[in-house]
Amino acid sequence: MKNINIWLDQIQNDYKAAVSVDCVIFGYDDQNLKILLSKCDMPPFENQFSLLGDIVHPNETTDEAAYRVLVERTGISNIYLEQVQAFSAPNRHPLGRVITISYYSLIQIDQTFLDHVAAHPDLILKSVNEVHTLAFDHKLIMDTCLTKLQKNLREHPLGFKLLPSRFTLLQLQNLYESVLGITLDKRNFRRKMNTLGILKESGEIESDVPHRPAKYYYFDETAYHDRVELGFSFGF
Repeated sequence: MKNINIWLDQIQNDYKAAVSVDCVIFGYDDQNLKILLSKCDMPPFENQFSLLGDIVHPNETTDEAAYRVLVERTGISNIYLEQVQAFSAPNRHPLGRVITISYYSLIQIDQTFLDHVAAHPDLILKSVNEVHTLAFDHKLIMDTCLTKLQKNLREHPLGFKLLPSRFTLLQLQNLYESVLGITLDKRNFRRKMNTLGILKESGEIESDVPHRPAKYYYFDETAYHDRVELGFSFGF
């Protein structure tokens, strides 16, 4: 058995590392899945875009650190957050050994959020399919979180967290097509949604549109939980 002093020496000197969190913040604007990025000022990545993150403080859990980053950088306090995985390549950070825990979150891109982004020159919303490079290993982290989101979107009603509280079936279909990168047949999609029984008509219809006004729906969480008891999948 090792002497405890040797273990302490290894922890305090040889194996010293920092832990950070990186948040992949997804939003949807009725056309494209988007991601919130920040302009990096750390050498050698100056002026490149990066994910939003920070070092975990000594008195925080990683979940608490991720939530702190989200509140501080988005101005939103009630936000969906899910841990994905750790990234621990020894040379992933230029300042030393930094192990990061990745999260993805889902926000609604409303006018309040757009005003917040506009008020912070270092922030930018970009379409996910337009992001080809990022600072550090953040492109790998983004792609990993996107794959996780796509998997979860097929199995859970996460898409409704990206939409307003009321929406049309076309808006819902466009969301799934954008996030999953697929084309869905309109009639099959609507039949599937009717079969699932998790949408309810709001009693409202579109106004001031150049086509036949569509009905607005909302997500019925109670009906969804009843369906989960029997087994649930969107099947896309």
